[in-house]
Amino acid sequence: MLKADNIVSIRQYQIARLLSWLMIFILIVRYFQIQIIEHEKYSSKSNTNRIRKVTKSAPRGLILDRNGQILVDNYPVYVLTAIPGEMNNRLDQFKLIANYIDLDSKIIHSNYKKYFRGKFVPTRLAKDLGFFQLSNLEENKLSLEGVYYDQIPERYYPSNVRAPHLFGYVKEIDRVIRNNLKNKEFYELGDLLGWTGLEKQYEKFLMGVRGTYFYEVDASGREVGQALELTNTKPDPGFNIQTTIDSKMQTFIEDLIGDYKGAILIGNPESGGIIAATSKPDYPPDLFTGMMTENKWRSIKDNPNTPLINRYIQGTYIPGSIVKMISQIAIVRHGNIDRGVTHTCPGFYQFGDRIFGCWFTEGHGEVNMIQAMAMSCDVFFYKAVQLIDIDTLYDTFKMFGFGKKTNIDIPNETSGLVPNKDYLYKRYGKYGWSRGTLLNLAIGQGELLVTPIQILNYINLISTKGTSPNCHFVFVDNLPKNSKPVFDEMIWQTVHAGMKDAIYNKSGTGKKADPKIDGLTIYGKTGTAENQHGDNHDWFDSWADYINKKYSIVVLMENAGSGGTVAAPLVREILIELFKNKIFTLK
Repeated sequence: MLKADNIVSIRQYQIARLLSWLMIFILIVRYFQIQIIEHEKYSSKSNTNRIRKVTKSAPRGLILDRNGQILVDNYPVYVLTAIPGEMNNRLDQFKLIANYIDLDSKIIHSNYKKYFRGKFVPTRLAKDLGFFQLSNLEENKLSLEGVYYDQIPERYYPSNVRAPHLFGYVKEIDRVIRNNLKNKEFYELGDLLGWTGLEKQYEKFLMGVRGTYFYEVDASGREVGQALELTNTKPDPGFNIQTTIDSKMQTFIEDLIGDYKGAILIGNPESGGIIAATSKPDYPPDLFTGMMTENKWRSIKDNPNTPLINRYIQGTYIPGSIVKMISQIAIVRHGNIDRGVTHTCPGFYQFGDRIFGCWFTEGHGEVNMIQAMAMSCDVFFYKAVQLIDIDTLYDTFKMFGFGKKTNIDIPNETSGLVPNKDYLYKRYGKYGWSRGTLLNLAIGQGELLVTPIQILNYINLISTKGTSPNCHFVFVDNLPKNSKPVFDEMIWQTVHAGMKDAIYNKSGTGKKADPKIDGLTIYGKTGTAENQHGDNHDWFDSWADYINKKYSIVVLMENAGSGGTVAAPLVREILIELFKNKIFTLK
């Protein structure tokens, strides 16, 4: 049988030839496009395949006291990282690492999952490696392909100052935290982020700028040297911030408060700067550096003494008699009462079918407004406050910044509460409260709630006759606007006279605060805050005049009893220490 001839027509041949030339032309055009027109684009992609970009954390800015002493510093710690794509057998290597550094392999695996971002991106495995751990890793590095260690800056507290509520703490950014950041482009996994306190408030100043380094890698992703054609940038440290804190006074009040629960604040009314501040109980400032265990965190979080609460900005308390100056101002302004008017105190006052007692059950007898303030006579204020209504008293409280945040420069401040008619109607209904509420508010009891920082702001305003700037912890140019209560000079003089007599009158409730220093004049007011859950809280707010300078002091002692039993003697000790250290050049 004959085979058929394989015959191709001329037309078919020409079409095939045309298609071949067309394909050649397309390839030439594409080659020209890649090599000439889009050279930069594909060169960049090529570099990406052979160059690894590694970023390095910048040291955070330092936190200094008013005299330049370092309160919060940085120190280098070693971290263990891995390039996942370079590891032979990840689980086996985790076991080896755990053995070399004496760490549970589950923790290493957990850190790996937490910080993993890519096959050839450094992933953190462990932190705070010591000398012996590093030695073991170095001796066995041949069995740990893709595993490296490096230095990063960690927070360090070189002074004797504790102040954890002021400094706050930082957190290491993991995947969850980074995903919730609004400005996530500025952070990498493992970076430190200000979480509370000054660390959070001034994060944009403290954070610094990461450094960037470029390395050449081979086809397997292993580093083979530096990428010389690209420019490396060193980390740029964050800015330092200088606080108004005096480290000597800070350590003094931290020791002074001892095992008491409460808060102490010392300020400069003329500048608003806070010289010292403590909240107790507290916790070590370095507690959150490193990898805190879950059990350790729970022991702090679940502590019934609530050491994580910053009492001077978050604790809300009934103020008691320390706010009687507010009632005094409201009565004089709106009640048309003369400062010389007297009322008789038999130790109690009957209002309708209720009996309102005075703290001094024997009675103060006949007292005027100045004497009533000095002796903290409740009955005088029960009687005098009936010349005004609750909203007038409310408005006067608001003039001194109560019921709202002071805008102190650390986060998570609480607003407190000043009740008015609207509040009482909503809470109790139209007939659910009575004018007896006004009597309680006049002596700082009832539903009134304040924070110690609000009391410091209030005493600053009284001492400067309404001109004190906003309270603050860091020297800044643009402070938030403070309340500016404006009253007649006679009103200010009346308030000052009563607070001065509270110290120097033989019957004054604050006489235990007097250190008897020549040239020093003290103004103060004691207070007892009712506490439904235990013993009453002890308040003292005051300021001292000396050599044309003012120093304000607020002391709150939880469950310490009544009046100035504990708080007033603490103020005396603080004043003695102030003048011992001669802190007279306040800013």
